[in-house]
Amino acid sequence: MKINHILDKIDENQLFVPAFQREYVWKRKDAKNLISSLIKDYPTGTMLTWETNNPPELKGSYKYDPRQGSVRLILDGQQRITTLYMLMKGEIPKYYKEKEIIHDVRNLYVNVETLDLEYYKKTIMENNPIWVNITSIFKGQVRYIDIIEELAIKGEVDRIAKEREHKIYDNFLSIVKIRDREFQEQIIPTKASIKEAIDIFYIVNASGVNLTDAELALAQITGYWPEARELFKNKLSELAENGFVFRLDFIIYVLLGVLHSNGSRMEKLHSSDNLENLKEAWEKLSNDTLDYALNVMKSQAFIDHTKEINSVFALIPIIVYAFNKGKEKMSQSEIKKAVKWFFYSQIRNRYVSQLPQKLDKDLGIIQKEENPFDKLLRIIEMERPLEISKDEFIGVGVQHPLWGLMKWYFKSKNAICLSTGLSIRKNMGKKYDLEWDHIFPYSVLRDNGYNMNNRMKYALAQEVTNRAILTQVGNRTKSAKNADGYLKEVKEKFPNSLKLQCIPEDEELWKLDNFELFLQKRRQILAEELNVFLNRITSTEIEEVDVDIQEMILSGESNLVEFKTTLRYDMLKHIVNKKLEEVILKTIAAFSNGQGGTLIMGVTDDMNIIGLENDYNTFKDGNKDGFELHLRNLVNKAYGVEFASTNLQITFPIIDEMEICMVEIKPGNKPLFTNMSDKYGVKSERFYLRSGNSSPELPVSEIARYVRSRFNDFFE
Repeated sequence: MKINHILDKIDENQLFVPAFQREYVWKRKDAKNLISSLIKDYPTGTMLTWETNNPPELKGSYKYDPRQGSVRLILDGQQRITTLYMLMKGEIPKYYKEKEIIHDVRNLYVNVETLDLEYYKKTIMENNPIWVNITSIFKGQVRYIDIIEELAIKGEVDRIAKEREHKIYDNFLSIVKIRDREFQEQIIPTKASIKEAIDIFYIVNASGVNLTDAELALAQITGYWPEARELFKNKLSELAENGFVFRLDFIIYVLLGVLHSNGSRMEKLHSSDNLENLKEAWEKLSNDTLDYALNVMKSQAFIDHTKEINSVFALIPIIVYAFNKGKEKMSQSEIKKAVKWFFYSQIRNRYVSQLPQKLDKDLGIIQKEENPFDKLLRIIEMERPLEISKDEFIGVGVQHPLWGLMKWYFKSKNAICLSTGLSIRKNMGKKYDLEWDHIFPYSVLRDNGYNMNNRMKYALAQEVTNRAILTQVGNRTKSAKNADGYLKEVKEKFPNSLKLQCIPEDEELWKLDNFELFLQKRRQILAEELNVFLNRITSTEIEEVDVDIQEMILSGESNLVEFKTTLRYDMLKHIVNKKLEEVILKTIAAFSNGQGGTLIMGVTDDMNIIGLENDYNTFKDGNKDGFELHLRNLVNKAYGVEFASTNLQITFPIIDEMEICMVEIKPGNKPLFTNMSDKYGVKSERFYLRSGNSSPELPVSEIARYVRSRFNDFFE
């Protein structure tokens, strides 16, 4: 079908989009790429339609009339068709409302001489005739001759060069002929039922990466409950007005949780057998549980907006627990345990990866256990210590979950904005929204070497310990004053305000020369006070749980976990390779020099468990005893017996009948330097630090500063 015929059929109420389709989510770059491909006559994908005389609920206000006969529904290709409609007609198609267009891709401009595509930029397009709104070309409002004449006037000549004129004409033609471009269409026949059509829709999308499992489940739900999407969206809008902003997939995870105590098997929601239970669950969620659970978090966890939350999916176990309690509601003790677990789920990144599998486990515990949040907290503790170390703040910015915890803690203390004196709890009016500001102004720090040319010093300038929470109006009125002058004014105006935001009150630390000492002191204050805050929320029972090593492996490498295939066996050369042993030592040192972590041997980078048999065969004993003895000897020689005996825990768990080695490394109390060989075998001492999922060498220029900051106690 030609593109202009597709668009006409939309206007003539012959081509529709079913309600189970998601909203328009393409971005401007997607629109540019589509038009660019069409201009170049490249393939642009296909359109899957369903011809039916019994359509499901349709998007938009149009109601199907059976006297109309069969109509076609777009099942795949809707994002491309909507993009073309908006760019060629300059309007939003009738099956969408303005608010459903997340990114408005209209007003795309084309350079009619080069065919470059850009959204309006005043500096290059103002008074420049060769940049034209592409919609004006499609609608015939601008012709190529208009451009030629305007260029001639600009150049004060009767006519521009013929070669240039021909090029512009050809380019205009390339754009205009897009309207007659054939868009390959595949049609599901009329005899297909709604269920069959949605199954095909599911199969088509499941083979790519366009839709998430939650979006596909929503499509299935909408097939047997047409009003569902609109009901969910209305509730989301209501929650958003109160600061809790979620996407539709969040609702689907909640429904899967309350109906099936599950986080991964979205197919459980596909069957129409769910309809009555789904309606009943949604009525309870919409009218009671969602509001109740979120009000609990607002009042007891001091959360005013989801922007403060690292992962909103940590709310799901709490919502499911509240749902299961029914009219009884949660006791104060249960609320405190849930809040305490929630805080730790954020700072310990419980749901940053492997979300469905972790929800499976956690919702299973919610369903079965008498004290579920005690056990859930224990699971987090088994993966990583709960206590916050002052060193965790080094170099972390406002995107880190510790920043969210700091805000919640400050709110719990009734902290105030340093400029206005207003409470930092949610205030009236947008200009009183919360913002974060540098205590030592970045412009001053930048001019004193804390810039992007020095990675370590730049990270210190942006560290959360150099941030204060202000209202927007307070931030706008604060100039880039030096910290000593600014904090002195704040202390005089609002005497208790610095203490409420854990800002050191020693005026010597406010001087620019003492910036890093200021950070060290504030890290210490924050670590101490946040640990007390979290511990005092409530006591929890020590619940016995199995360490889920497989879950840790499935979560992938991170700043706290590293995989190594072997200790010393070279899988490519099939020999013992001493260089690999150096890499193991480097990794241990990097964890020790940072926040600690876990090294797992016998697992490939892509999380395949292969075991240690290759390594075992290189030792006389041929088992884990020889392996462990050799590993400990390596560490003893490199870093000393004391470190090996007190800072390492070595275990050999068995997964899928294969033995692997886990080395848990505590944060060290002194810096570790590692002897590494270059390609000529010459050894030199190097300093490694864990960063993300790798262990890079710290540049010599940054070592002294980091060591002083990280191991301050060692030098005292």
